[in-house]
Amino acid sequence: MRRDNFPLLTFDPAREAVIEPSMSHFPVEGFPETVVSVFSHQLFQRLCRLLDARQIAETHDVDGVWPVYQVRYGGRDFGLYKARLGAPACVGSFEDLLPMGAKRLILLGNCGVLAPEIEDCGLILPTRAIRDEGTSYHYAPAADFIPVNRRHRETFHQLMTRLGIPYVAGTTWTTDAFYRETRAKVAAMRALGAVCVEMECAAMQAFSDFRGIDYFQFLYAGDSLAQSEWDPRSLSGTSRLEDKEKIGLLAFELALAIEEEERLQ
Repeated sequence: MRRDNFPLLTFDPAREAVIEPSMSHFPVEGFPETVVSVFSHQLFQRLCRLLDARQIAETHDVDGVWPVYQVRYGGRDFGLYKARLGAPACVGSFEDLLPMGAKRLILLGNCGVLAPEIEDCGLILPTRAIRDEGTSYHYAPAADFIPVNRRHRETFHQLMTRLGIPYVAGTTWTTDAFYRETRAKVAAMRALGAVCVEMECAAMQAFSDFRGIDYFQFLYAGDSLAQSEWDPRSLSGTSRLEDKEKIGLLAFELALAIEEEERLQ
């Protein structure tokens, strides 16, 4: 079979599919245009308590029911939703939010680091993603990379500068299989410029581009693959929760800044 005949690499640009999210999810009155989402369920629960979250909707699939909350931050209403692990589940669940009224997604993810200088819980701004997963190929033509966070980079930079928070900008490696991060693959991804590895960024960018919605993602560092031996560091959801809560609130600060930026345009 020739490379250009692989099913995964044959992109169909049709705008309508046999099954569409709008067939099972519907507009929700007053649904916030901006939804902030995190992956860690411990961090998600802390943010729900801290921001007095109120459930306004839910998504549902064979794995269960996933509540959508509304919170008040900085005088603005935002959605708060727990992101799903892995590109297929992550993209699929956000597809369901669009018919409800979501127009902008701000996603805070955890990642493994490939660059030894990135500290535990250090912030990372992805500027492109290596597409070592499958979901993005259903939303964008085949390519090795996809540009990430083309909008709002300057807004993020200004916010981090104002708050005195350092961050690293660079390439992320999006993979489907964290138990297949072999030494050879880690070395190959580092050679391509990857500073970190995660499981959703490339697919989320492709999905957002295809659907024409505003999307921004930044990451905080967890485990390290940069040394000869794996170092879990704060990968555990119960480790450094106070620090992670502060990072979680940064996502809402960014949401405020982006909404203000959009208002002034």
